[in-house]
Amino acid sequence: MTGEAARTGAWAEAEAAGYLQQQGLRLLARNFRCRAGELDLIMADGTILVFVEVRCRRSQRFGSALDSVTVAKRRRLLAAARAFLSRHAGPAGACRFDVVSVTKRNYGPDFLWVKDAFGQDL
Repeated sequence: MTGEAARTGAWAEAEAAGYLQQQGLRLLARNFRCRAGELDLIMADGTILVFVEVRCRRSQRFGSALDSVTVAKRRRLLAAARAFLSRHAGPAGACRFDVVSVTKRNYGPDFLWVKDAFGQDL
């Protein structure tokens, strides 16, 4: 990833984390990396563990953020989530995968939050 893309990605993740916290979620971890891939944000929504994929968009012209999370990407996210769960043992509970699209606007970010964007049955 280029320097500009990395800065934009970090900006989008920070904005998404702030937005989700305003919606009542609690931030647990950022940028969890493992052999399988990376989880952008790991949050708690009450008792539900939420793995959040953040996508930055300049516009919806080439499709939505959800469209950009391919089946292959979903598989990597699921594998990374399993790795996270195996390293952070705790009571087995409910978890879900959300996607947050952050569209850059002149006046600030615009968010599209898709809760439970895909299941664990890939």
